[in-house]
Amino acid sequence: MPFVLDTADLPAGDRIEAVHTAMQQASAPCHVIHEDPDGDIHARMGVWDLGPAGIFTHRSSGIRLSRTAKQAKQDVEPVVALSVQLLADGRREQLSAREVVKPGELMAMDLSAPYEFSWSGNGAAGCVQIRFEQLGLPVDVIRGATGNLRASPLNRLFTDHVSHLVSDADRLSADPGAAALGTATVELARALLISAARPGRHTAEVLHRTLLTRVRAHVRRHLTDPALRPATIAAAHNVSLRYLYKICAEAGFSLEQWIIGERLAGARADLIHPSSRGQTIAVIARRWGFSDPTHFTRRFRAAYGITPGEWRRSGTPR
Repeated sequence: MPFVLDTADLPAGDRIEAVHTAMQQASAPCHVIHEDPDGDIHARMGVWDLGPAGIFTHRSSGIRLSRTAKQAKQDVEPVVALSVQLLADGRREQLSAREVVKPGELMAMDLSAPYEFSWSGNGAAGCVQIRFEQLGLPVDVIRGATGNLRASPLNRLFTDHVSHLVSDADRLSADPGAAALGTATVELARALLISAARPGRHTAEVLHRTLLTRVRAHVRRHLTDPALRPATIAAAHNVSLRYLYKICAEAGFSLEQWIIGERLAGARADLIHPSSRGQTIAVIARRWGFSDPTHFTRRFRAAYGITPGEWRRSGTPR
């Protein structure tokens, strides 16, 4: 597990400096001020790579992060962080905007600009970090969106997406599809920022252009749901089934085949995962939406040239 820091492994006297050093490496250079420097300081941070995007999680005792104008001038690679508050209220100040971010809510921070962020008591947050160059958006659009995410119709979707990423970062970052997932995350973030920067304008256009990206994100979150099928996907996105098929066809994309492929990939990973050793192949197949073990075996062999049992006995990816 690629944790940058876990102060549980450190003497109390070393923790303040360790937290400061880890924060500079995991996020942007800033001043780290602890709410109670003489008290029980604890922190746990982690970073994971998704190709064009990164995941960063931070759980700690009360803390304030202050990035000055001088520190901001030192950065050569602007980055935006899109973060979901997980525990305690977060307080964000940047570009003359102030807001309280409650658990379950999304916020954006331009890490290349001065900011203040804090929480009291035990708090936690998880975010995706994306370089401006990956987004391909003007700086004024990104900065105009950071304090206005709640105005976007994509806010809830992206909040759920980030929450899923940070809750399952180990498995997702180790998956062969991690880079593709990072690309989809960047596309979804781009749409979110465009619509938040221009509330009430171009919303229909943004929703149209990002439908396939949103569908992919929705499917990945619901792969193990036996009710997942094109009709429920269309309903979740307030479009007709015919329109959903039309968008997929225009992209040269077979929705049903892609869902089957993603489910097979998930089952393939579970078959050799240590936590699944006591489970039968049929149980794993059902978890990934295959109610008929024979059908699952046939699909698996067609995709990978080997049966699920043979794959499991091999014990290692091929």
